[in-house]
Amino acid sequence: MLDARVSRVTRIMAASNLFGITSGSTVLSSTLRLRPEGSGPPPKGSEERWNLAESAGRLVEISGSGAAASLTFAFGLVLEAQQQGELVGWVTVTESFFYPPDVAQGGVDLDALVVARVPDLRAVSRAGEKLLRSGAFGLVVLDVGAAEIPMPLQARLAGLARQHHAALVCLTEKEKRDFSLGSLVSLRVHAERTQLPQGRFTCKLKVLKDKRRGPTWSQAEVYRGPAGLC
Repeated sequence: MLDARVSRVTRIMAASNLFGITSGSTVLSSTLRLRPEGSGPPPKGSEERWNLAESAGRLVEISGSGAAASLTFAFGLVLEAQQQGELVGWVTVTESFFYPPDVAQGGVDLDALVVARVPDLRAVSRAGEKLLRSGAFGLVVLDVGAAEIPMPLQARLAGLARQHHAALVCLTEKEKRDFSLGSLVSLRVHAERTQLPQGRFTCKLKVLKDKRRGPTWSQAEVYRGPAGLC
């Protein structure tokens, strides 16, 4: 147990030395995060495919437009990774943050979440490359918004994800009909959110591209929004 803790601290220190990284607990935010509500087991015969194991070693894109559920599903992976003892990195620009109190209430350990705040969208992917190259992370999330990732950089990112068996998840701002980031994206899902009565929401993932299974599946869950979200 002690060796595992020492190893984890060493990985965090090594990652923090790559560039200006701060603990997630120091980041302010204005973006709302939904909290899950027990909705029972999945239907008989179904299989939940949105999980860390399904994303490991792959370049994954979660697209969404406006008040989508991209953050909800991304932080589902963050929580799962932390529960498995994996280090998680989150790269974003200074104008685009998640909301730490709601993330913490959802079970995420903010003190163990490594957040890199970079000056512009072009720097997000380069920062992600440094995190992946360190080999310390089981999950790296890149909030790239509407920016494009050049194909040479995509190739390096995808190769590093495979090499270190890490999940690389890119959050993009686009419509379902828009093209994915590129041909190297192994899994592209589109997140949507529908309001229900009593402050609840249905958050749905629709698979638009899956090189392993084909675009034949979707996943929906019921969540309860934070206080003040109508």
